Amino acid sequence: MKIKQLNIWYISSLFVSLLVALPILTVFLGFFETTTDYFSLLKNTFLLQYISNSILLLVGVLLLSFLFGVGAAYCISFYDFPGVNFFKWALILSFAVPAYIYAYSLTAFFENYGTAFTILTSLFGEYEYNKYIPKFDGALGSIISMSFSFFGYVYILTRASFYYQSQNLIEVGKNLGLSSRQSFLKIILPSARPAIIAGLSLVAMECLSDFGTVSFFSISTLTTGIYNAWISFDDLNTANQLSFILLTFILILFLVENYSRGRAKYHQPTRGVKTIPKIELTGKKSLFALSFCSLLFFFSFVFPVSQMMYWTIKFPKYFQDIDLLSLNLNTLLLVFLSSFCLIIFSFLTNYGNRVSQSKFLNYLSTFSISGYAIPGVILAVAFITFFSWLSDFSSSFFGFASFKSLFIGSIFALVLAYFVRFFSLSFNGIKSGYLKINQSIDDNAYLLGYSKFKTFTRIHIPYLKNNVFLIGILIGIEIIRELPITLILRPFNFETFATKAYSYAAQDLLEAAAFPSLCLIMWASLFILFISKYILSNK
Repeated sequence: MKIKQLNIWYISSLFVSLLVALPILTVFLGFFETTTDYFSLLKNTFLLQYISNSILLLVGVLLLSFLFGVGAAYCISFYDFPGVNFFKWALILSFAVPAYIYAYSLTAFFENYGTAFTILTSLFGEYEYNKYIPKFDGALGSIISMSFSFFGYVYILTRASFYYQSQNLIEVGKNLGLSSRQSFLKIILPSARPAIIAGLSLVAMECLSDFGTVSFFSISTLTTGIYNAWISFDDLNTANQLSFILLTFILILFLVENYSRGRAKYHQPTRGVKTIPKIELTGKKSLFALSFCSLLFFFSFVFPVSQMMYWTIKFPKYFQDIDLLSLNLNTLLLVFLSSFCLIIFSFLTNYGNRVSQSKFLNYLSTFSISGYAIPGVILAVAFITFFSWLSDFSSSFFGFASFKSLFIGSIFALVLAYFVRFFSLSFNGIKSGYLKINQSIDDNAYLLGYSKFKTFTRIHIPYLKNNVFLIGILIGIEIIRELPITLILRPFNFETFATKAYSYAAQDLLEAAAFPSLCLIMWASLFILFISKYILSNK
């Protein structure tokens, strides 16, 4: 009976890990498919432009995200100034504004006869102000939009690292005669490198996978190339070829960073670490820190929200074209179904690994969570490719009718794609909780007559209920913001706030895109405020 129970948990965990890993493998296998004339044409024309534009955006976004994120984390972690407790949580609200919605706001404000023109006219009277208003479009607009949307990754992780900085090391630096600037450059910043790199890695993945922003600004990148190959030219092979190039590029980034670290060690001593007292700023220094954080909060959150509210109030006629109830129900349906499936199967996988203690299963689980590093547009193409292969195979060998329609253009397809994309969030969230449950607790439960299933339901699930709440909210935020997966795999006439805003913006109807964008930001902000105490916890 014990062996049977063990096999059930092992097989369950193995099945979930394979399910998540299959689309990832599809991307790599698709590279070896026969190339088409379109891909050959692409290699000789626009492929180099796709790659160069992707690199340009990546470098610009990483640089600004580093300056914004590390600068804000340093000010808030080491200094005390007016409003520091407010900015500590207010800056994470940038997560609520997707880069593509920020792009809509940026364009609407600075375009000819846009909001900036209206403000100047109302203040100073009629004049041709357009020639003096700067234009943020193309690559510059994309870099600014993505930087203000993504810097939160760097800010949160770096702030946590700064909190655990060893005061002993900083005091040694002072005794050696280092100034505050030298201590920051030679001690504080190098010690926080793992957290900074982790944040920048997330920014890099988000930047390379972005579709809505670059599409809106008409920037040809690898992501838009993948989308166009599938949607415009109905060419899955070329889409897979470009997906493989993008995945290889992401892998190279990780390998280069890992190699650059060499044998450097970044751990902090576990004993004798004193809490770092904050330095109270006064005068010009206090004003500088307050101004920096205020401007960052204004441009990352207040500015896009204000622009969306302005368009919403100014053009109420677009309300009648939006079915608000349907958009809310569709969005929340995806959030609920995806969160439920992810949490249930993450529990199964983690408990299966815990019970079986199989190295193979652990390796497979580790590989399967790499789906978070895969851009949404690639995952969508991978799903279409995989189920096309499966459908062709069943028709050829078993005579089954094509069941591709069951998996593509359905709610099931969306939930399955979200499952692969965000399995890492759910799996690691449950795993972090399991690491705190000593194995002796399980052994004692078995001695008291508890079965493995009873131990799982009566002990593990109640213990991890806080993890479940946190994971559900995080998944909800990601799904509300997700655009390419929803755009490609959604059922016909199925709209969410993200797809509705994008469809209006694609038609150059920014005024109409304002209301669904504002609703998306409000939902995401609400979710972020729910988990802010977990994100900003000092424990």
